[in-house]
This record gives sequence, C-alpha cells and structure tokens, in this order.
Amino acid sequence: MKGVSYLTDDNDQKKAVVIELATLERYTNDLEDLLDGLIAESRKHDEKIPLKDVISNLKKKGKLK
Repeated sequence: MKGVSYLTDDNDQKKAVVIELATLERYTNDLEDLLDGLIAESRKHDEKIPLKDVISNLKKKGKLK
C-alpha cells in the first residue's frame, strides 16, 4: 500500500509499521476502528463489573441521577 512501510529485524521479519501522515489522514476512520479493536482485545481479561453496580456507584458519587 502506498504510504505504508515496514520495519524489519535482522532476519527480515516485520516488527513495526510506519504510516505516512497523508496516508493516515485518508484512513483515519479505519485506523480508529483498528485501535478500538486492539484496546478491546487487550481488556478482554479485565475484571467484569455488572452494569447495575456501575450505575449504583455513579449514583452514589452524584454523577448520575
């Protein structure tokens, strides 16, 4: 893809990607989706809190009516 380059290690294995800013601006929405997916994946083992508990805590703190 034009505007995208890879950084490789001594064994020619891809280790990182470099995206030119002009290219990045054209694909901002796609990049945001990718980042959202990566964040979600990284949090899949986080502690789960039931929605009712979240709502209750927000009400106690006065952040929700």
